[in-house]
Amino acid sequence: QVQLVESGGGSVQAGGSLRLSCAASGRTFSSYAMAWFRQAPGKEREFVAGIGWSDSSTRYADSVKGRFTISRDNAKNTLYLQMNSLKPEDTAVYYCAGRPYIVVVITPSGYEYWGQGTQVTVSS
Repeated sequence: QVQLVESGGGSVQAGGSLRLSCAASGRTFSSYAMAWFRQAPGKEREFVAGIGWSDSSTRYADSVKGRFTISRDNAKNTLYLQMNSLKPEDTAVYYCAGRPYIVVVITPSGYEYWGQGTQVTVSS
């Protein structure tokens, strides 16, 4: 079992930056592929970025490539999402998710564990 708790959301102007964190409980965090998803009002939950067991295996949605960076610190059981050059269309609730497999997948149904979400609001 893994419990996930996100933090770091908030309000920022367009062009600004935020760093989200996801603290995981449990001793098996390092063996989980992790990801960030987001959901805007009236829209489906969408994949943002994912990272495999090691930092060398990452995937990004085209909409965030070059602006967002996902990373993990297995010693601290923490997942991060550094978000730069934020745009109003990045406004959403951001969720971290985990799956007990090596490979990242981009569908929400592929993840067994979810955090409660943290709100990110970007104003123009």
